[in-house]
Amino acid sequence: MEQQKKILLFADWYEPGYKAGGPIRSCINFARRMQENYQVYVFTSDRDLDSTEPYTGVMIDQWITMTGGVKVFYCSPTRLSWKEIRQQLDAIQPDFIYLNSMFSMKFTIFPLLMGWLYRLNAKIILSPRGMLRTSAVQFKSLKKRIFFKYFRLLRLHRHIRFLASDDTEVNDVRRYFGRRAEVMKIPNFSANLPDRPDIATKKQGEVSMIYIGRVHPIKNTDYLLNVLKGVKADVLLTIVGSLEDKKFWQSCEEIIAGLPSNILVKYAGELPNQELPGITAAHHIFVLPTRGENFGHAIFEALVLGKPVLISDQTPWRDLTIVKAGWDLALDQPALFVQVIEQVAAFDQEEYRSWSLATREYVEAYMGKFNWIEEYKKLFS
Repeated sequence: MEQQKKILLFADWYEPGYKAGGPIRSCINFARRMQENYQVYVFTSDRDLDSTEPYTGVMIDQWITMTGGVKVFYCSPTRLSWKEIRQQLDAIQPDFIYLNSMFSMKFTIFPLLMGWLYRLNAKIILSPRGMLRTSAVQFKSLKKRIFFKYFRLLRLHRHIRFLASDDTEVNDVRRYFGRRAEVMKIPNFSANLPDRPDIATKKQGEVSMIYIGRVHPIKNTDYLLNVLKGVKADVLLTIVGSLEDKKFWQSCEEIIAGLPSNILVKYAGELPNQELPGITAAHHIFVLPTRGENFGHAIFEALVLGKPVLISDQTPWRDLTIVKAGWDLALDQPALFVQVIEQVAAFDQEEYRSWSLATREYVEAYMGKFNWIEEYKKLFS
């Protein structure tokens, strides 16, 4: 029997972490789905995003085998160094190094430089995870320009196979690294579909919306709050996510304080992934006027639950209204967001039910279009 090839996946955060959102879920789904075909190793940090303490109940600084056979190394800050990463590469001798960030020093740049310096006998796969979008690059732009300069100077991109999740990311890779950059387009692994959920009760004249994502300018939280100023219907908006930018949240709170009495905004804090389906199911629609997503796991997971989504046109989820799965709108037309919220508020139970069922049918059809494992086997070949 042929020995399985080894994939060493580097990620800043992994389960049980959840604060970094979609990238964590992408890595989890990948590892779980590919472990039957490869030996999958995950090298990650021992704590969640912005946490000062390690995960509880997790053994650190050693390889542990998770359910399903995926091996994970939760590295403590004192061990997270060039020397440690080099030792792990030497010990595992991976056939593939899979990087899941664009700018992470320890989990992307160090492995890249090691591959270049030591001529490692491993193919390097790099997934930018949406970090090459214009809306993402503009934050901390000076550091990122320096990164791109030296990345190209060392010609690191000549030794990498890029993984893009959609056409936009393909174009982003080629914009920064040239037309000769090797890039494959494969949608992100999604979780398996659960059973169809119950449909929420809907009364005319009111709508409950849930926002799941970082409270950050790139997610356009303030844009959504400003949209609500023009809505006449009764609206409940629940915000779930990390307050990554405290000053930005303060500006959001000022907008909330000035909203009319028919608009109620609740901040539910950060919630672990296993609690998200329950709180999402209690709302009518999912809303995220993001400035850019390369996949949008929160969007997908709302669709799975039969929740029509109200999002921007800056994600791969397009033409949703045609199939009654939601609305993907241009950000330069906030009045359209107001119009849709009023439209959903006017739905009675039967109308909402038809949209909810159509949403679930849409995502089931989407899941049936791809053979992710076969596509990823081509990537790791």
